[in-house]
Amino acid sequence: MSELTPENAKVEPLINEAEIKTRIKTMAKEIAPHMEKNVVVVGLLKGAYVFTADLVRELARLGVVPIVDFMVLSSYGKSTESSGTVEVKLDCEEDLSGRQVLLLDDILDSGRTLSFAVDHLEKLGASSVLTAVLLDKPSRRNNSFTADFSGFTIDNLFVVGYGIDFAEHFREHPYVGFVKQ
Repeated sequence: MSELTPENAKVEPLINEAEIKTRIKTMAKEIAPHMEKNVVVVGLLKGAYVFTADLVRELARLGVVPIVDFMVLSSYGKSTESSGTVEVKLDCEEDLSGRQVLLLDDILDSGRTLSFAVDHLEKLGASSVLTAVLLDKPSRRNNSFTADFSGFTIDNLFVVGYGIDFAEHFREHPYVGFVKQ
């Protein structure tokens, strides 16, 4: 059997575009009442860029007008498995001192990345950090971290699409799919 690569991967739809749009609208309604006027939304790149853009637009429709910033954290590289070590490749540019942060990620898997990111943002002076994820994969959690807001709970599948990649491929899909292995 050959090694799984983006070129030989088969992607099956898991959550369609309409379901994602509907859930993000609902999430925005759940999140908006908890947002302060000077909230900073921090999206984790690259996987959460589509989720961040869509959620920020929905929050704006509800009167929340955040400052948007991004961070790049890495624990996967080009692999389908986390290395277990999280590193900051690009940090926030916005001054977070005394400000509320809404941290967005594509998927909550082991919990290491989001736990690391929350601690890091608090060290940068954030007064509070709330977290929202598009996908939650609780079967993979190796710590007690839970997101404040979650879009969909999924099984232990390797997912792609809607900004989520496999070695920089498949981000462009408007749906979330899983890679058949």
